[in-house]
Amino acid sequence: MDPYKIIKYPLSTEKSIRLMEAENKLIFVVDIRAKKPEIKKAIEQAFKAKVIKVNTFIAPKGEKRAYVQLAKETPAIDIATNMGLM
Repeated sequence: MDPYKIIKYPLSTEKSIRLMEAENKLIFVVDIRAKKPEIKKAIEQAFKAKVIKVNTFIAPKGEKRAYVQLAKETPAIDIATNMGLM
């Protein structure tokens, strides 16, 4: 799958900002059919960042969210700033 078809949009909520600062994580809404390895590859390609771990969660609304933990050398806040979330 194309990385831009997997990642729909980033979430900018209070929780996502807290996770960004405390655990170097970003939250994205992703395609419901996307698997963790595909999400990891898509994030690494789109943002040129090293991904340590991906956790997924299907929200009650039916959207799939990916909690993406980034390596220490790529701060989540920098990526969020580049996307215009901060």
